[in-house]
Amino acid sequence: MGHEDHRREAPRTVRVFVVTASDTRGEAEDESGAYLKTVVAASGHALAGYRLVKDEPALIRAALDEAVRAGADAVIVNGGTGIAARDRTYEAVAGLLDKRLDGFGELFRMLSYGEIGSAAMLSRAVAGVWGGRAVFSVPGSGAAVRLAWEKLIGPELGHVIRELRKDSPRPA
Repeated sequence: MGHEDHRREAPRTVRVFVVTASDTRGEAEDESGAYLKTVVAASGHALAGYRLVKDEPALIRAALDEAVRAGADAVIVNGGTGIAARDRTYEAVAGLLDKRLDGFGELFRMLSYGEIGSAAMLSRAVAGVWGGRAVFSVPGSGAAVRLAWEKLIGPELGHVIRELRKDSPRPA
């Protein structure tokens, strides 16, 4: 069975929880979070919830726990993936993952390189599996969030969830 067959068998609706990690944005300034909430719905998926938290590992973990309680199949975290001292989302997310999808970060940086050049190497975008859910962590800029959704997450979200549900004890 090829990847096109897998896409055809993918769930049409995925429950997505959006987390914005930022020390500087409030909900009114969270354009990236607003964009994600809009495209999730426009793509026929269900918004399981949204949370804006400070870039603190304990708060990010609490938001991920909330996503579990909300029944999310996937979580998209935006913000805090750089290398500044306050950027700690990568550590919070990567430290939880049961399995990493290394290709996500590699492809994100490759595509980002086409837009912003060598500065793309500063991104620590990461994705993987945590507790039977897909977790994607991307930079918080509008351009980065759009790139991640349009080129990577959006096209493969259903396929990723299909793969996670195979032979899984978690209800479909």
